[in-house]
Amino acid sequence: DGKIFAMLVKDRLVVKLPAARVEALVGEDVGEAFDPGHGRIQREWLSVSGADPAQWHALATESEAFVAKRRR
Repeated sequence: DGKIFAMLVKDRLVVKLPAARVEALVGEDVGEAFDPGHGRIQREWLSVSGADPAQWHALATESEAFVAKRRR
């Protein structure tokens, strides 16, 4: 429905997930909370480095489902 759920920013995958899930993934060293460059961390966005296709696919799929459920 035209909602952004994942994007590439400076060769990193950035996905939208629930804030608690982002915190958990940051704690597991999967990625870091996304800062779009102005010093304001986005709680529901995770930035992932590396290029593991299976991990990126899983995170993008999870993100797509999360954003689809949030329709208003």
